[in-house]
Amino acid sequence: MPRVCCCCAALRPRYKRLVDSIFPEDPKDGLVKADMEKLTFYAVSAPEKLDRIGAYLAERLSRDVVRHRYGYVLIAMEALDQLLMACHSQSIKPFVESFLHMVAKLLESGEPKLQVLGTNSFVKFANIEEDTPSYHRRYDFFVSRFSAMCHSCDHDPETQTEIRIAGIRGIQGVVRKTVNDELRATIWEPQHMDKIVPSLLFNMQKIDDIDSRVGPPSSPTGGEKEENPALLAENCFRELLGRATYGNMNNAVRPVFAHLDHHRLWDPNEFAVSCFKIIMYSIQAQYSHHVIQEILGHLDVRKRDSPRVRAGIIQVLLEAVAIAAKGSIGPTVLEVFNTLLKHLRISVDFELGDRRSSAGSATFSTSSKESDERIVQNAIIQTIGFFGSNLPDYQRSEIMMFIMGKVPVFGATSQSLDTSHLGDLGTRRIQIMLLRSLLMVTSGYKATTITNALPAPFLDPLLSPSLMEDSELRQLVLEILHNLIDRHDNRAKLRGIRIIPDVSDLKIKRDKISRQDVSFMKKHGQQLYRHIYLGCKEEDNVQKNFELLFTSLALTTIELANEEVVIDLIRLAIALQDVAIINEDNLPMFNRCGVMALVAAYLNFLSQMIAVPAFCQHVSKVIETRSLEASYFLPETIFKDKCNLPKSLEKHEKDLFFLTNKIAESLGGSGYSVERLSVPYVPQVTDEDRLSRRKSIVDTVSLQVDILPGNNTEDKIDNTEEITFEALKKAIDNNGLEEQEKEKRRLVIEKFQKAPFEEIAAQCETKANLLHDRLAQILELTIRPPPSPSGTMTITAGHAHYQSVPVYEMKFPDLCVY
Repeated sequence: MPRVCCCCAALRPRYKRLVDSIFPEDPKDGLVKADMEKLTFYAVSAPEKLDRIGAYLAERLSRDVVRHRYGYVLIAMEALDQLLMACHSQSIKPFVESFLHMVAKLLESGEPKLQVLGTNSFVKFANIEEDTPSYHRRYDFFVSRFSAMCHSCDHDPETQTEIRIAGIRGIQGVVRKTVNDELRATIWEPQHMDKIVPSLLFNMQKIDDIDSRVGPPSSPTGGEKEENPALLAENCFRELLGRATYGNMNNAVRPVFAHLDHHRLWDPNEFAVSCFKIIMYSIQAQYSHHVIQEILGHLDVRKRDSPRVRAGIIQVLLEAVAIAAKGSIGPTVLEVFNTLLKHLRISVDFELGDRRSSAGSATFSTSSKESDERIVQNAIIQTIGFFGSNLPDYQRSEIMMFIMGKVPVFGATSQSLDTSHLGDLGTRRIQIMLLRSLLMVTSGYKATTITNALPAPFLDPLLSPSLMEDSELRQLVLEILHNLIDRHDNRAKLRGIRIIPDVSDLKIKRDKISRQDVSFMKKHGQQLYRHIYLGCKEEDNVQKNFELLFTSLALTTIELANEEVVIDLIRLAIALQDVAIINEDNLPMFNRCGVMALVAAYLNFLSQMIAVPAFCQHVSKVIETRSLEASYFLPETIFKDKCNLPKSLEKHEKDLFFLTNKIAESLGGSGYSVERLSVPYVPQVTDEDRLSRRKSIVDTVSLQVDILPGNNTEDKIDNTEEITFEALKKAIDNNGLEEQEKEKRRLVIEKFQKAPFEEIAAQCETKANLLHDRLAQILELTIRPPPSPSGTMTITAGHAHYQSVPVYEMKFPDLCVY
């Protein structure tokens, strides 16, 4: 370095002379420590000179960089670092500007060593806590430069790693400096986050062991942090997210989606899952719902993408929800379920659309698309189930109501998902998916009373699908009922329909029936019995249906049965036996034998539960006789793969059947009120069949008699009602009559649910007698001649039509049997 003459040196300012003295003639000798101590003492004694010292050092450093005097550059930066560490006065602010200008010069150079040197100096500066905030300082250049260094593609792998590590450490320094500064909001602006976050994620992708990033923050050693860009980037990313607040959380998360989209990291989604696990573990718990909202929003944006991309996003949502469910979910509970159910409908729509559009294309591509959509649907169901099962009970009951309200029911007007454009097949798929979701949500749900588990607004729509002619839907409904009724985890012990030799070996857990449960059975017991009864009469029942029906009866006995309910259940079992024997519904022989086996298995279980010796003896005797003479009436035989079925059941002896009088006699001796056993069970009549597209068990009987004249044109004109103002007014008034009819039906249904059984039986008997008298009158008309040769009589009874009877104009409006 050239020396100046003594005269000129004496005229130079003291701070310049002190600065010049710290530089040796040979840069290899390093910083002159004695002179550096003098310069430091001078700067501390005269802080107003700091800005001039900084400016002069910056001038020398810029000149040395241009002239490639890298040795003097190192000395200048070392001197700056020591001055920064020693001085903390108000006057340090102008000095910092000179320092940052020098650091920027180093970062702009193309020499890797100088870039690393500048980064190290900036990191030291970032760790200094300033006494007063700086209102004018910005770090836009440093954010851009450090982010660019994170993407270094130098040909030398070691140099590349060194530059990337320097870039990550620089970003970490910017984050620490701006967060501790009162103007920290500037770093959270989208233009900065769009550079910082992708740079960190880019380096995190290079890690070999993905699982090392899963879970709460790890604590790698210092050497690992310095040598591995991926670990250093991960820790910087965790630190960044940990400092995020309510107002800037979204700005930190959104660039993650852009990076995953740009690099197509949703399929496969291992890296995406690990990223969001880091996010969920790093942010403050009360902000978890922000991340979930962002994932849901991105799912809406990518709803037209391939099934595997959507499935990857949903899988990420599942992992995020699994972590958030342990803490605060916030107000997004219903939003999560609503969005997922919407995408479930979209997935089914895509699946059916692909099936229709590819009707003439290759089978492989069609099945591949369908299977991909099934992956999406299963991911949605899994997410709904996991999220719902981790909610507290009060929120879970609301979610159960919410999902049940979305299940489309034929003919019902509700807030269910719009499936009008999907057709019957699409509606069925939606029903199955929603019920599977509901099944997962109800898993593990333990209500204190059955009323809390099955409130009336939930029970009615839940049981409607059990009347549909689809065995899978009925199975799902029964499994949901089991989840809600079974409050002592007895279901696993009752798995499989069988004759249990000794029920005490099962170690059934049960409590005394509460008043609330007794009240529930009085209000809704007949509704449960009816659905079990109708479920047994379905032609498409398979072994699983019978097993679930047996479990339903057994759980009802364990959880809800008092003496009155026991009598009702026995009446129900005998009625099912009569269904199999009489076979008015023309059931296949397998179904008839399956019902007989179901009755045998249940009465065997019930008799041992109530422990009435005479009842147990009768049941055991019938089962023993069946095992010898008609084993196909027992579950162990009928549900085998190869079972010889009988041709008919009419010729069987009474010893093979459970007899009402024997049961009444055995229970009466033990104090049971058995009067109602003599009254056959008849299911209550509701309008649920209309909603479930199924024929009612008791059709409304209508008898209509019409005169159809042959060629009498005048009579036809006379029978045509003239359209007048009065006629239109009358038609408008009919809306009020429809409302009255609806109210009348509601009162009738409520009466059948709450009125005493004896009163209902007496009313039904009266109606039956009235029907008998009216039918006798009609049949009496058959012996009379018709009024004209062309007159015919049409009798409509349920779904049967007869036209062989002479006709008169007659109507019987009171022949509606409720």
